[in-house]
Amino acid sequence: MALPEPLSKVFRSAAFRLASLGLAAFLVVAASVAGLLFWQTNAVLSDQVLATLKAEAAALENEAKTNGVPGLIEAVKQRSIPEGPGLYFLADLRGMKLAGNLNRLPPEIAELPQGGVFRYERGAGPSDAEHLGVAIPVPLEAGLRLIIGRDVEEQRLFASRMKRIFLGGFGVLTLASLLGGLAIGRAVLKRIETMSAASRSIMAGDLSRRIPLAGSGDELDELAQSFNAMLERIEQLMSGMKEVSDNIAHDLKTPLNRLRNRAEAALRDPRGTEAHREGLERTIEQADELITTFNALLLIARLEAGAAQENSTTFDAGELVRDMGELYQPVAEESGATLSISAEANAPITANKQLISQAVANLIDNALKYGVAAGKTAADISIGLNVVDRTAEIWVADHGMGINAADRERVLKRFVRLEESRTLPGTGLGLSLVAAVARLHKGSVRLEDNEPGLRIVVALPLAIAGG
Repeated sequence: MALPEPLSKVFRSAAFRLASLGLAAFLVVAASVAGLLFWQTNAVLSDQVLATLKAEAAALENEAKTNGVPGLIEAVKQRSIPEGPGLYFLADLRGMKLAGNLNRLPPEIAELPQGGVFRYERGAGPSDAEHLGVAIPVPLEAGLRLIIGRDVEEQRLFASRMKRIFLGGFGVLTLASLLGGLAIGRAVLKRIETMSAASRSIMAGDLSRRIPLAGSGDELDELAQSFNAMLERIEQLMSGMKEVSDNIAHDLKTPLNRLRNRAEAALRDPRGTEAHREGLERTIEQADELITTFNALLLIARLEAGAAQENSTTFDAGELVRDMGELYQPVAEESGATLSISAEANAPITANKQLISQAVANLIDNALKYGVAAGKTAADISIGLNVVDRTAEIWVADHGMGINAADRERVLKRFVRLEESRTLPGTGLGLSLVAAVARLHKGSVRLEDNEPGLRIVVALPLAIAGG
């Protein structure tokens, strides 16, 4: 008869198998311990009985030597209590009973010169129960034979009772363990089925679905939390891919159309070779801009995959900021802007120096392009570094139009350009590259109000001393 599918799944589950293996191991150990205790208890009781018999045999042997046969017979008669635990049988060579409370010489003892275990009937009635006894022979002078023993029926009943208790206990324990294994297997299987249902929904396209937590904090909850974190990251990446695709369609379609139109215009220009040459030069310039955009996209993808982290070195971030500021000061002066530098020394970080330099360069470029204050024709920017709570904060500030608080998270994504900056040259990848560099180095980027203008801070962890 086939089991119902839910019960069959429980029996096939790993939790039930592990519970069953644990039960089997426990029963083997418990049976071994119980058997050892039972054997040891029986051995102790047997040793006590044998010690008592040997002491009594020595006393009767001494009685026979001291008072002869009459004294021995009298001593055996005095000890032969009908319902007592002591068992005696004294006979002559012909087997005639002289004294004792045993009706006959047990045949098991007659065949064992050293004594042993035998069965006898206590009393003479047909309903009297058969008892178990232990006896040893007492060496006497020729012509007499004495057997002394002890009734061990109570010991046998105790052993039998203990055996039943042990077997009953093992039976109850086995049943309880099987029921417990079923309950554990069913509970674990139910949680796994919940996880499987969530994963099927996710595979069907519902990336917002998450694996529910039981709240117990056990290993299954930890596994669910890890999966949920992974799903959160996957959803972010998929959303990023969709946004990139949409932005590519919008932001790269225009320059590609412009490139094509310029090439057609050059072909239709009546000036001939000279027009063709000018058209090709402009086409190459726009193609270079497109290649730069795609190279930036590839670099961001490599950063998000962690491919550039292997080239990390430890260097002074303050010195790098000062070098980048000095490098861009002539550029700022040519455009009529001012660039001031304020960087603390001794700020060691472990990072890819080239990427950090590129991130700082992007921030300075953005400040020079977008940091022009109202009523001015040139930007007034400043860069610097501060050490705050084991973190190196590299900042670039300007006094331009700034960015609204609602748009500050959005501008860190790829191809995002605000309406105010769409008339200016750019691809919308500068800040997303800075954010990718910060994430690669376990840092962060935040945009703040410079009152007026914008202040962008890249926070990177300082290098651990001796690390």
